[in-house]
Amino acid sequence: MALRQTMNLSQGLVITPQLQQAIKLLQMSRMELESAVRSELEENPILDEAESLKEDDILRTKEAAAEIDAGSVETANDQVSQDPQKQDEFEWESYIEANQKPPQSGMAGSEEIMNYENVITAAQTLHDHLYWQVKMNGFSEEEEQAADALIGSIDDDGYLKIPLEQIAEEEKVDVELLKDTLTLIHEFDPPGVGARDLKECLLIQAKLLQEDTHDLVYLINNHLKDLEKKNYDAIAKAMNQEVLDIIDMCKIIYAMDPKPGRAYVTTETHYVTPDVYVYKVGDDYVVSLNEEGLPRLKISNFYKNMMKGGKTNGDKTQEYIQEKLRSAVWLIKSIHQRQRTIFKVADSIVKHQREFFEKGSEYLKPMILRDIANDIGMHESTVSRVTTSKYVHTPQGIYELKYFFNSGISSGDGDSLASESVKVKIRDLVAKESVKNPLSDQKLVDLLKADGIQIARRTVAKYRDVLKILPSSQRKKYF
Repeated sequence: MALRQTMNLSQGLVITPQLQQAIKLLQMSRMELESAVRSELEENPILDEAESLKEDDILRTKEAAAEIDAGSVETANDQVSQDPQKQDEFEWESYIEANQKPPQSGMAGSEEIMNYENVITAAQTLHDHLYWQVKMNGFSEEEEQAADALIGSIDDDGYLKIPLEQIAEEEKVDVELLKDTLTLIHEFDPPGVGARDLKECLLIQAKLLQEDTHDLVYLINNHLKDLEKKNYDAIAKAMNQEVLDIIDMCKIIYAMDPKPGRAYVTTETHYVTPDVYVYKVGDDYVVSLNEEGLPRLKISNFYKNMMKGGKTNGDKTQEYIQEKLRSAVWLIKSIHQRQRTIFKVADSIVKHQREFFEKGSEYLKPMILRDIANDIGMHESTVSRVTTSKYVHTPQGIYELKYFFNSGISSGDGDSLASESVKVKIRDLVAKESVKNPLSDQKLVDLLKADGIQIARRTVAKYRDVLKILPSSQRKKYF
């Protein structure tokens, strides 16, 4: 055995921080991009924001990029060699055209329009409503403490899922006091709140009815499973009553609220800002990028003049400004490259899915990432990043770019049909079915097969679950 030194020659791909930044920007959503740019504006003194870019601003940025590309800045050669723009020259002319337009404001000459989304409102929650009722019912101090412990454990649906023993141990409250207080909470509004399961929730609501509920309570206690399956004949036989009488009682139960707390659930509306607009102009579809809201970046004239005039004090200051200059130029290039890539992908999607834009979701074609990647000459991973959290506004509505990529299902004429189109057909068939005789999964398979779509029953069941459509036995209505 002996020690030897050997030398091996190998090739490896090294991703610089600038390339990592470009990749990260590519897959960011619009909101994330705006936040990242705002953060960079605060940290980088070389970067400035302008309402509209002038010729001087573009020229200054172009000169800075030329200096970096020419290798006037130290370590620039290493980064330029890995610059993704090396093979695709950066188009400053298109950058000028995209950013020289002044931002569109509201109606000219009109007063500032109030944005009602910024008005602060305080919606009453379920817990607030219950706490208010505790104060209005004259509870003792001990009962208030127990009620607070119980209400704090009630979930958004209005159920108390935590065992009373656990609440008593955590809150240091007597279990018997919790049981007595829970009985009082069961009389609160909304009816059924504080129930520990569905049966108790329905029983609480049944006891509040102003009529004889003996048979109704018995049905809930003993035949909830048959009620779920709508097996009215079995319930009538077990209770020794007429089927019509059982159906009348079931109508009352169906009118109850199985989730009494959902009326107080506050759901925030999430608005989507499209990254791309697709307009129909004549017989063609035109793709337009949404530049509204994105900061227009330029190189600071102050720091650029400092570097030209040699007014920097010390090598560290010069090095700091040069580093921030590289970062600023690279950010501008990366953002512009991101917008160009999104445009290319969207334009290719419009080309492949023209029938969808003309007629709707039923005419969506099967398409995979490789189809778009081959068309625009990019890698599939790039297309995947571009379509993440990006939205397009079309004549058919707003869709995520990933919506247009789906698997295919063979049809009778030899062509493939997109899975989304099949889902639309299943939803339409269910919407038109008879409520007294709903379509089973096998019947849906037969109807789709008659329409030329070859599909397995388990696939229909899977798509039905995705569409949140209940099985035929639970969709059936007797009245």
